[in-house]
Amino acid sequence: MTSFATTPTAHYFPNQDEVAYFALIPAAGVGARMGGSTPKQYLNLAGKSVLQLTVDRFLACAQISHTFVLVSPEDAYVQDALHAAPNLTVLHCGGATRRETVSNGLAYLASLPNAKNQDWVLVHDAARPGISSDLLAHLIQTLKTDPVGGLLALPVVDTVKRVHQGRLETISREGLWLAQTPQMFRLGRLSEALESALANALEVTDEASAIELLGDVPTLVEGHASNRKLTLPEDLIYFDNLFKPRNSK
Repeated sequence: MTSFATTPTAHYFPNQDEVAYFALIPAAGVGARMGGSTPKQYLNLAGKSVLQLTVDRFLACAQISHTFVLVSPEDAYVQDALHAAPNLTVLHCGGATRRETVSNGLAYLASLPNAKNQDWVLVHDAARPGISSDLLAHLIQTLKTDPVGGLLALPVVDTVKRVHQGRLETISREGLWLAQTPQMFRLGRLSEALESALANALEVTDEASAIELLGDVPTLVEGHASNRKLTLPEDLIYFDNLFKPRNSK
């Protein structure tokens, strides 16, 4: 397997008059909570890297025009972690934060021939390999005419507790959701939102929070429990079982 990048060309776009759907997969993080020396997106699951399993779901989604994986300039893993594909590009443009990495990827997208502000961008965590192509298609179908965009999320079902000033409180779970990815927004608006957060020294932990700071209201699309994020070592057990061949014992 080799690392690769594609020169910007119009073949990314289905038609100059059509809206394109792009996937951005930031993979520049180190996954400190997992421990170990290998970033979690490069751990092995069922004979593939976590990153490859994630990317495969986007490559299998017919609506996605092109998938971009964003890694750090010093990345030494991606060369052996991904198979090349016609609709896949690796960009060594990762920054110190997720916001910076995604902003760099958006700037690259905006530089492509025929790029349009209304093109859709789906930003997805590299360490969420449980996303399905069906769920991707459902997200796109739900949001394709939405004026803002939105994200996959799960309603909170457990009782929520909070420690506040040394006291334990029970918080109402009504209206509470757990954000997932992909988070799907227009190229122009998302670029504006992340640039505004930077200009105002506001740290955002996901794309939706940047959009919200502009006063827009993203739509929540119910996701799935399998679309959890690989965060802790015990999560590997879940994903091992998820990707284990069905005929294995």
